[in-house]
Amino acid sequence: MSKRLENKVAVVFGAGSVGPGWGNGKATATLFARAGAHVVCVDVNPDAAQETVGIITGEGGRGSAGVCDVTNSAAVQTLVEQTAAEHGHIDVLHNNVGYATMGGPIELEEATWHRTIDLNVTGCFLTCKHVLPHMLRQGSGAIVNVSSVAAIRYTGYPYVAYYAAKAAVNNFTMGLALQYAAQGIRVNAIMPGLMNTPLIHQQISGQYADADEMVRARDAACPTGRMGTAWDIAHAALFLASDEAAYITGVSLPVDGGLSCRVA
Repeated sequence: MSKRLENKVAVVFGAGSVGPGWGNGKATATLFARAGAHVVCVDVNPDAAQETVGIITGEGGRGSAGVCDVTNSAAVQTLVEQTAAEHGHIDVLHNNVGYATMGGPIELEEATWHRTIDLNVTGCFLTCKHVLPHMLRQGSGAIVNVSSVAAIRYTGYPYVAYYAAKAAVNNFTMGLALQYAAQGIRVNAIMPGLMNTPLIHQQISGQYADADEMVRARDAACPTGRMGTAWDIAHAALFLASDEAAYITGVSLPVDGGLSCRVA
Protein backbone atom coordinates (compact mmCIF):
# COMPACT_ATOMS: atom_id res chain seq x y z
CA MET A 1 0.00 0.00 0.00
CA SER A 2 1.08 3.63 -0.41
CA LYS A 3 3.25 4.95 2.41
CA ARG A 4 0.92 7.74 3.49
CA LEU A 5 2.50 7.93 6.95
CA GLU A 6 6.12 7.43 5.89
CA ASN A 7 8.59 8.66 8.54
CA LYS A 8 5.80 9.64 10.91
CA VAL A 9 5.35 8.60 14.52
CA ALA A 10 1.85 7.58 15.56
CA VAL A 11 0.74 6.93 19.13
CA VAL A 12 -2.34 4.71 19.34
CA PHE A 13 -4.04 4.50 22.72
CA GLY A 14 -6.17 1.38 22.91
CA ALA A 15 -4.06 -0.50 20.36
CA GLY A 16 -4.80 -3.94 21.76
CA SER A 17 -7.89 -6.08 21.47
CA VAL A 18 -10.09 -7.29 24.33
CA GLY A 19 -10.39 -10.73 22.73
CA PRO A 20 -9.44 -12.85 19.71
CA GLY A 21 -9.84 -11.12 16.37
CA TRP A 22 -9.46 -7.57 15.16
CA GLY A 23 -10.53 -4.68 17.36
CA ASN A 24 -10.60 -1.13 16.01
CA GLY A 25 -7.35 -0.08 17.70
CA LYS A 26 -5.46 -3.21 16.75
CA ALA A 27 -6.46 -2.86 13.09
CA THR A 28 -5.71 0.86 13.04
CA ALA A 29 -2.26 0.44 14.57
CA THR A 30 -1.45 -2.29 12.05
CA LEU A 31 -2.68 -0.19 9.12
CA PHE A 32 -0.71 2.85 10.29
CA ALA A 33 2.43 0.69 10.32
CA ARG A 34 1.66 -0.65 6.85
CA ALA A 35 1.44 2.99 5.73
CA GLY A 36 4.99 3.60 6.94
CA ALA A 37 4.60 4.96 10.47
CA HIS A 38 6.43 3.88 13.57
CA VAL A 39 3.48 3.01 15.79
CA VAL A 40 3.61 3.20 19.56
CA CYS A 41 0.95 0.68 20.53
CA VAL A 42 -0.43 1.62 23.94
CA ASP A 43 -2.86 -0.45 25.97
CA VAL A 44 -3.69 -1.01 29.61
CA ASN A 45 -3.09 -4.72 28.94
CA PRO A 46 0.61 -5.29 28.19
CA ASP A 47 -0.03 -8.60 26.44
CA ALA A 48 -2.57 -6.99 24.10
CA ALA A 49 -0.16 -4.16 23.26
CA GLN A 50 2.65 -6.62 22.60
CA GLU A 51 0.42 -8.79 20.42
CA THR A 52 -0.23 -5.83 18.11
CA VAL A 53 3.47 -4.96 18.00
CA GLY A 54 4.22 -8.58 17.12
CA ILE A 55 1.84 -8.39 14.16
CA ILE A 56 3.42 -5.14 12.98
CA THR A 57 7.02 -6.30 13.25
CA GLY A 58 6.10 -9.68 11.80
CA GLU A 59 4.99 -7.84 8.67
CA GLY A 60 8.23 -5.89 8.54
CA GLY A 61 6.79 -2.75 10.06
CA ARG A 62 8.01 -0.60 12.93
CA GLY A 63 6.30 -0.59 16.29
CA SER A 64 6.84 -0.53 20.03
CA ALA A 65 4.60 -1.28 22.98
CA GLY A 66 3.52 0.96 25.83
CA VAL A 67 1.40 0.24 28.88
CA CYS A 68 -0.79 3.00 30.21
CA ASP A 69 -4.12 3.74 31.88
CA VAL A 70 -5.41 6.76 29.95
CA THR A 71 -7.14 8.10 33.06
CA ASN A 72 -3.77 8.44 34.83
CA SER A 73 -2.31 11.79 33.83
CA ALA A 74 1.18 11.08 35.15
CA ALA A 75 1.35 7.77 33.30
CA VAL A 76 0.17 9.37 30.05
CA GLN A 77 2.69 12.18 30.41
CA THR A 78 5.56 9.77 31.04
CA LEU A 79 4.69 7.68 27.99
CA VAL A 80 4.36 10.75 25.75
CA GLU A 81 7.61 12.29 26.97
CA GLN A 82 9.48 9.01 26.44
CA THR A 83 8.07 8.72 22.93
CA ALA A 84 9.03 12.28 22.03
CA ALA A 85 12.51 11.84 23.48
CA GLU A 86 13.11 8.63 21.57
CA HIS A 87 11.69 9.67 18.21
CA GLY A 88 11.96 13.47 18.26
CA HIS A 89 8.37 14.08 17.18
CA ILE A 90 4.80 12.84 17.48
CA ASP A 91 2.82 13.26 14.29
CA VAL A 92 -0.39 11.32 14.92
CA LEU A 93 -2.39 10.76 18.08
CA HIS A 94 -5.17 8.19 17.86
CA ASN A 95 -7.54 7.83 20.80
CA ASN A 96 -9.32 4.50 20.60
CA VAL A 97 -10.07 3.78 24.27
CA GLY A 98 -13.80 3.35 24.86
CA TYR A 99 -16.13 1.71 27.31
CA ALA A 100 -19.88 1.10 27.27
CA THR A 101 -21.76 0.31 30.48
CA MET A 102 -25.39 -0.71 30.40
CA GLY A 103 -27.83 1.16 32.58
CA GLY A 104 -29.96 4.27 32.78
CA PRO A 105 -29.60 6.92 35.49
CA ILE A 106 -31.68 4.91 37.97
CA GLU A 107 -29.79 1.64 37.62
CA LEU A 108 -26.29 2.96 37.06
CA GLU A 109 -23.97 3.32 40.04
CA GLU A 110 -22.41 6.76 40.32
CA ALA A 111 -18.92 5.27 40.33
CA THR A 112 -19.69 3.45 37.06
CA TRP A 113 -20.96 6.69 35.52
CA HIS A 114 -17.71 8.44 36.42
CA ARG A 115 -15.60 5.53 35.16
CA THR A 116 -17.41 5.54 31.82
CA ILE A 117 -16.95 9.30 31.41
CA ASP A 118 -13.30 9.04 32.43
CA LEU A 119 -12.44 6.25 29.99
CA ASN A 120 -14.23 7.82 27.03
CA VAL A 121 -13.70 11.55 27.60
CA THR A 122 -11.08 12.25 30.26
CA GLY A 123 -8.70 9.87 28.51
CA CYS A 124 -8.94 11.95 25.32
CA PHE A 125 -8.39 15.11 27.34
CA LEU A 126 -5.28 13.74 29.04
CA THR A 127 -3.63 12.35 25.92
CA CYS A 128 -4.26 15.62 24.08
CA LYS A 129 -3.05 17.62 27.08
CA HIS A 130 0.34 15.92 26.94
CA VAL A 131 0.72 15.43 23.16
CA LEU A 132 -0.41 18.87 21.99
CA PRO A 133 2.66 20.75 23.31
CA HIS A 134 4.87 18.58 21.09
CA MET A 135 2.63 19.13 18.06
CA LEU A 136 2.59 22.87 18.71
CA ARG A 137 6.39 23.00 18.83
CA GLN A 138 6.67 21.22 15.48
CA GLY A 139 3.76 23.17 13.96
CA SER A 140 1.88 20.10 12.75
CA GLY A 141 -0.05 17.06 13.87
CA ALA A 142 -3.20 15.03 13.39
CA ILE A 143 -5.46 13.81 16.18
CA VAL A 144 -8.16 11.22 15.52
CA ASN A 145 -10.63 10.41 18.30
CA VAL A 146 -12.94 7.40 18.16
CA SER A 147 -16.46 8.43 19.11
CA SER A 148 -19.67 6.56 18.16
CA VAL A 149 -22.97 7.08 16.39
CA ALA A 150 -24.29 6.87 19.95
CA ALA A 151 -23.06 10.47 20.20
CA ILE A 152 -25.84 11.64 17.89
CA ARG A 153 -28.67 9.10 18.12
CA TYR A 154 -30.26 6.37 20.22
CA THR A 155 -28.85 3.01 19.18
CA GLY A 156 -31.27 0.77 21.05
CA TYR A 157 -29.10 0.09 24.09
CA PRO A 158 -29.70 1.47 27.60
CA TYR A 159 -26.26 2.98 28.14
CA VAL A 160 -26.90 6.56 29.15
CA ALA A 161 -23.32 7.26 30.28
CA TYR A 162 -21.99 6.12 26.91
CA TYR A 163 -24.37 8.44 25.03
CA ALA A 164 -23.24 11.36 27.15
CA ALA A 165 -19.56 10.46 26.89
CA LYS A 166 -19.47 10.09 23.13
CA ALA A 167 -21.43 13.31 22.59
CA ALA A 168 -18.74 14.99 24.69
CA VAL A 169 -16.01 13.46 22.52
CA ASN A 170 -17.60 15.01 19.42
CA ASN A 171 -17.74 18.51 20.91
CA PHE A 172 -14.29 18.13 22.46
CA THR A 173 -13.00 17.28 18.99
CA MET A 174 -14.70 20.29 17.41
CA GLY A 175 -13.38 22.68 20.05
CA LEU A 176 -9.79 21.48 19.72
CA ALA A 177 -9.97 21.58 15.93
CA LEU A 178 -10.90 25.26 15.90
CA GLN A 179 -8.56 26.25 18.72
CA TYR A 180 -5.51 24.79 17.00
CA ALA A 181 -6.36 25.03 13.28
CA ALA A 182 -4.06 28.01 12.74
CA GLN A 183 -1.18 26.12 14.38
CA GLY A 184 -1.23 23.32 11.80
CA ILE A 185 -2.97 20.75 13.99
CA ARG A 186 -6.01 18.88 12.73
CA VAL A 187 -8.49 17.14 15.04
CA ASN A 188 -11.22 14.83 13.80
CA ALA A 189 -13.41 12.05 15.16
CA ILE A 190 -14.75 8.79 13.78
CA MET A 191 -18.23 7.62 14.75
CA PRO A 192 -18.44 3.82 14.33
CA GLY A 193 -21.88 2.36 13.87
CA LEU A 194 -22.74 -1.26 14.57
CA MET A 195 -19.39 -3.00 14.29
CA ASN A 196 -18.46 -6.67 14.54
CA THR A 197 -15.43 -6.61 16.82
CA PRO A 198 -14.40 -8.53 19.95
CA LEU A 199 -15.63 -5.62 22.10
CA ILE A 200 -19.30 -6.32 21.40
CA HIS A 201 -18.93 -9.82 22.82
CA GLN A 202 -17.63 -8.30 26.03
CA GLN A 203 -19.90 -5.27 26.44
CA ILE A 204 -23.05 -5.83 24.33
CA SER A 205 -23.81 -9.55 24.19
CA GLY A 206 -25.56 -9.53 27.56
CA GLN A 207 -28.47 -7.71 25.91
CA TYR A 208 -29.24 -10.81 23.82
CA ALA A 209 -30.02 -14.48 24.41
CA ASP A 210 -26.62 -15.44 23.01
CA ALA A 211 -23.84 -14.20 20.77
CA ASP A 212 -25.38 -15.64 17.60
CA GLU A 213 -28.61 -13.76 18.21
CA MET A 214 -26.63 -10.59 18.81
CA VAL A 215 -24.82 -10.89 15.50
CA ARG A 216 -28.04 -11.64 13.60
CA ALA A 217 -29.90 -8.73 15.18
CA ARG A 218 -27.09 -6.24 14.65
CA ASP A 219 -26.56 -7.33 11.04
CA ALA A 220 -30.27 -6.92 10.38
CA ALA A 221 -30.31 -3.45 11.93
CA CYS A 222 -27.71 -2.17 9.45
CA PRO A 223 -28.88 -0.66 6.14
CA THR A 224 -26.12 -2.68 4.45
CA GLY A 225 -27.42 -5.92 5.99
CA ARG A 226 -24.16 -6.48 7.85
CA MET A 227 -22.09 -4.89 10.56
CA GLY A 228 -18.87 -3.11 9.78
CA THR A 229 -15.43 -4.42 10.69
CA ALA A 230 -12.43 -3.00 12.48
CA TRP A 231 -10.80 -2.43 9.10
CA ASP A 232 -13.56 0.00 8.12
CA ILE A 233 -12.60 2.13 11.11
CA ALA A 234 -8.88 1.68 10.44
CA HIS A 235 -9.13 2.91 6.85
CA ALA A 236 -11.08 5.99 7.94
CA ALA A 237 -8.49 6.68 10.64
CA LEU A 238 -5.63 6.35 8.18
CA PHE A 239 -7.24 8.83 5.81
CA LEU A 240 -7.89 11.38 8.57
CA ALA A 241 -4.36 10.96 9.93
CA SER A 242 -2.72 11.36 6.52
CA ASP A 243 -1.86 14.46 4.51
CA GLU A 244 -4.64 13.52 2.09
CA ALA A 245 -6.99 14.98 4.71
CA ALA A 246 -4.93 18.17 5.06
CA TYR A 247 -7.98 20.44 4.74
CA ILE A 248 -10.29 18.38 6.96
CA THR A 249 -10.62 19.28 10.63
CA GLY A 250 -13.41 19.42 13.19
CA VAL A 251 -15.32 16.59 11.53
CA SER A 252 -17.12 13.73 13.28
CA LEU A 253 -17.27 11.17 10.50
CA PRO A 254 -19.90 8.40 10.63
CA VAL A 255 -18.54 5.02 9.56
CA ASP A 256 -21.79 3.17 9.93
CA GLY A 257 -23.10 1.83 6.62
CA GLY A 258 -25.75 4.55 6.57
CA LEU A 259 -27.17 3.80 10.02
CA SER A 260 -27.15 7.43 11.17
CA CYS A 261 -29.13 8.44 8.06
CA ARG A 262 -31.96 6.06 8.87
CA VAL A 263 -35.02 7.73 10.41
CA ALA A 264 -36.26 4.57 12.13
